[in-house]
Order: sequence, then structure tokens, then C-alpha cells
Amino acid sequence: MGASASTPTAPPADAEPVAKCPVDHKTREIWLQQAKGSAGGAPHPLPASSDPSASSESAPAKHYRPLSTDREVSSIPRAFDPGSKPETNNAPSPYSASPSASHATPSNSESETGHDPATGNWIYPSERQFFDALVRKNNLPPSATSAKELATSVASIIPIHNAVNEKAWAEILEWESRAPKSDPGSKRCGGPKLYSFRGLGTDPQFLSPRARINGWLGYQLPFDRHDWVVERCGGERIEYVIDFYQGRRASSSGQSSNSGLTGAATGQEKLSFYLDVRPKLNSWEGWRMRFNRFWGLDGL
Repeated sequence: MGASASTPTAPPADAEPVAKCPVDHKTREIWLQQAKGSAGGAPHPLPASSDPSASSESAPAKHYRPLSTDREVSSIPRAFDPGSKPETNNAPSPYSASPSASHATPSNSESETGHDPATGNWIYPSERQFFDALVRKNNLPPSATSAKELATSVASIIPIHNAVNEKAWAEILEWESRAPKSDPGSKRCGGPKLYSFRGLGTDPQFLSPRARINGWLGYQLPFDRHDWVVERCGGERIEYVIDFYQGRRASSSGQSSNSGLTGAATGQEKLSFYLDVRPKLNSWEGWRMRFNRFWGLDGL
């Protein structure tokens, strides 16, 4: 979610999205740097079964473990269109048309996403799915000299990826706990659900207005941006914008020294990410929620 730059060159409508989940180049690099700083490097050397050159390497296969296919169930409930089957939900994008049609397509129809039949929640991708998605999209940063190197880093990235998404959802729940006015927190239907999401990465064309203004003032730019569509009771949907920042190390109180940003608890003490989560200003409800939060009128 965000404004376009003054002179962007929009990619063709059928172009492959520049940045989708799991992560783009810059995001992956930052997460990997944080993981190395916290744990002294990737926790396990992993094999590169997808790497055609793997057989020529001298290291015995027994020194590596296979990529895990285990998937973690998130705490984020998934919303579906009425009458659609969860496995084949390819509903039209709820996002407004933009100059870049490729970025109007949500990422949640990909094979790496899904829902848990028992809880109805989103499921995070496994190590194998995460790895295969990066290779399939050719989303390899310059530092990834081989598929083997990428596979090794996946084990460090996935816990951060999952924890940051959980923190983003917690921030959205905080906003939703005071909205809508008629049913704060959508209590009538068991709480809000995530309908769809899309990643916009680091393309300057897709900087959010707030991030762009902060950049003009000399502050750091986000290393990633997501747009999430949240569904309330009765099928009402509201869009949120999430800017991801690489923050300073959290203090003992867990509070960020960056005004307006919230620390992401990743389960690794030295990791520090800050999320700026807010409703998108493309609806009256988004404006109302932001106005009330700014003036301390959340209960109205």
C-alpha cells in the first residue's frame, strides 16, 4: 500500500511481481544478517538437492540434513469467500487497481500458503517450500553463490519470518480491538481474519506515504512493505499497510527508541525489527481509525 513515485516506469500488466512472499533480496539479506548476529551463523548446514552441481562437491552427504517439510500453524485466522473451497480460493484481488498490475495480485494463492483444517489458521511454509519458492522465482541475492548456500540460510530465516508476521498480526488485532464502532474486535464472529496479503518489497515506487516523508526527513527507509486485507464480521474488509524496519537492539523494557514503531519479539534476544502497522487511508473507516488513534479517541 502506498503512493507511486513521481516518474515511475510501470512494468507490463503480465509481468511477474517484483517482490512476493517469502522474501525479496534485501529483506532476506537483513534477516540473515540479524540471524548471524544473534546465533553466530546459520544453525545447520543444509543440502541442496535442487542444485545440479551438488553431486560434484566433495563434502559427504551425511554431513548435511535434508530440508524440513514440517510447517508451523500460525495464530492468524484465514478468511475465504462464501461458497469457495479453501484449496481453490482464487477470488479476484480486493486491491484497488494500480499502475503496476503485477503488484495488485495477492500472494496468498501460491502453493506455499494454505490453512490448517483443524484451526482454520494460515500455515507458514516449510523449509523446503520456502527454498523452492525462492529458487522458482529466481529470488536469489548476490551473496547466494549456490543453492546450497541458500538452503543453509533458510533455517535461520524462517523463524524470523514467522515471528515478524505474528507481530504484524498482533498489531492489527490492537487496531481492530477498537473497531468497528458497532462491534469492536469483531466479537460477534470470533474476531477478524486475514483475507489476503501481498509483498511490495523495496521498490521506491511502492514506498508508503509515511515512509517516503520520513525518508525526506532523513530517517531510514523500510526494508520491506506488505499490504494485508483484513475481514470483519459480515464480510467487511479493510486494508492495512505494514512497513518493516531494521531497528536498534531492544532495551530491557522491550520498547523501541524509534517513535511510533513497535519492537518485534522474535524469540532471539539480539534480533530487532520494528513494524509500523496502520489502516490504509483508502476508506472512510481507515481515516476514522487513524484520526481516533491520533487524538486518543479510540473508544468512540
